[in-house]
Amino acid sequence: MNLAGKVLVVDDETHIRKFVSLLIKTIGGYSTVLQAANGGEALQVYEREKPDLVLLDVNMPRLDGLQTLRNLKRIDPGCRVVMLTSLVNRQTVEECLHLGAVGYLRKDNPPDQLTAQLKKIIHDSFLSRSGSNSAGPTASTA
Repeated sequence: MNLAGKVLVVDDETHIRKFVSLLIKTIGGYSTVLQAANGGEALQVYEREKPDLVLLDVNMPRLDGLQTLRNLKRIDPGCRVVMLTSLVNRQTVEECLHLGAVGYLRKDNPPDQLTAQLKKIIHDSFLSRSGSNSAGPTASTA
């Protein structure tokens, strides 16, 4: 699958941004992978680039993932955001989904599982952009 779209990876940890970006490029789902190191930078990149999908870390200093998600939804209520996390509790997941995230992804999953989940997210994002309905929120429970 090779799409002419953009994905924005937002994480304060450089190695996570690079790893997730590399996985996305390996999967071949998007022609452009953008990166942001924090919520403020993510908002600037989003407004400038209008990516088709945002992968957004929950736990970041200054402007955390929940605050960034709220702001992204104000900028573009239709933006597709999947939350990235390694520490997750049910309340945080429910709040993210309530705020409009389409799912969450555990970044501490084994690489093969993370790759499979990213493929599904990319596929669902492509279906959504094409006007088809996806099966609903993408969630990782592992």
